[in-house]
This record gives sequence, structure tokens and C-alpha cells, in this order.
Amino acid sequence: MNRYEALRRDVPEWFRDDPEGVRILTDPALIRDARRQATAAGHTGHGGVFGALWARLRAVLRPVPEGVVSADRYLWYLRDPVRFPDGRLGLYDRILPPPGSTPGVVVLPLLGPEKKVVLIEHHRHATRSRHWEVVRGFGHPGATPTENVTRELREEIAATPTAVIPLGELHPDTGLLAHKVSLYAACVDRIGPVEKGEAIHRAVTVTPAEAEEMVADGRITDGFTVAALYRARLAGVLGTPAPDDGT
Repeated sequence: MNRYEALRRDVPEWFRDDPEGVRILTDPALIRDARRQATAAGHTGHGGVFGALWARLRAVLRPVPEGVVSADRYLWYLRDPVRFPDGRLGLYDRILPPPGSTPGVVVLPLLGPEKKVVLIEHHRHATRSRHWEVVRGFGHPGATPTENVTRELREEIAATPTAVIPLGELHPDTGLLAHKVSLYAACVDRIGPVEKGEAIHRAVTVTPAEAEEMVADGRITDGFTVAALYRARLAGVLGTPAPDDGT
């Protein structure tokens, strides 16, 4: 049994089926067809008759691999053989948290009685840019949400929470990522040095209104930070109560 088949057995929730959705293939013949079609679609050759023949030959001899592409302590990268709702076969990539992991946390630090928003300037490898963000990190296996929140605050801004306020959950990118993160606000009395080893350059404090202005004018583009601020506003944590639902 290969690694992918073992996952299907051991982590069945990763392979839940929806008759009207994208269906994961299990039949070996259909899986081969899906790989060949994905290979042909991705390699058009040099054009013309020769190019078409070359694409077909490559699809047979060297189809795109499927299954577990890579896996480590933070991310699992799967390429599933699938049938789309319109009947097409192909391969579909997705990234998941490791089996048994706990959700990551996104933490909006609120400093002092004024509840100033703490933002960190974080250089991110993926964009090769600096971003204004709140605190966040992966969940540790077996850790409680409060333990994850406390650890991330201590690591990134040397702060200890005096209160932790749940703000709900978020799926950051349902088109690619299976990750779910938990959003929190955390009251802190002080902040200390930032974690330079994580490419955090500095921390600043702004009022909630200033933070929301940074979202409006494009200085804050990080989706986790936008979501945390919005959820905090809806929950009344930033001084405005949630909208009346009419009940």
C-alpha cells in the first residue's frame, strides 16, 4: 500500500465525497486516464501534427504523478486524480495540515486599557515583501487554543495574554488550502522585543480606527489580519457592538 492509499484508509475525512462536487477517483484505469489527460493538457509540444503526437506520447510514457507530492511537519501537498462535475478527468492539487494537527491561530493583540492594536512588520518569503500583520502561527499537536495563542504571543512580541477572546474560525483559501485557523483577540499589558529570527522587523501600536484605515488604503493586505480586525469589530471587541440581528 503506498502513502496515498494509506492516507485514504487512515484519514477518511480528507476524502469525503460529494456526488455533485469534484470526485476523487479510485479506479486504477480512470486514474491512469486522469494522469494522461493532465499531462497532455500541460504539454502542447511544438504545435502542429508533430506537437500533438508528441503530447500524446508523453502523456502515455511520462504522465504527471499523482498522490502525495510532498509532506513535512507543516504541510502535506496532495495531487488527487478527480472527475469534475462536467465529466472531465484530471488532477487537482491541494495543501493540507498534517494529520492530527490542531488549527493554527491568528491573534489580534490589544495593548493596555485603550486596546491599541499591535501590528508587526513581517517579511514574507512567498511574496518577497514586508506586510503589516497581527500575530499568527501553526497549532502544535495536543496543545489547547489558549496554549497556542500564548506561545505565539511570547515568540513574536514577547507578550503574555491577560485575556483571550475567541473570534471564530476561518478557511483562508478554499481553492487550494484545507487549513482552518482559529481567530482570537488577546489583551496584553506590554510588548517586548520582536522575534528577529522570524523576519519580524518591528512592532507598532495604532488605534482600531487607524488599523481599519490601513486596511482601507491598502497598507494592510494580509487576509488573516483583515479577517481578525473585521471579526473583532463584529464582536464588539474594538468598541462597536455587533449589528442587531432583529431578534
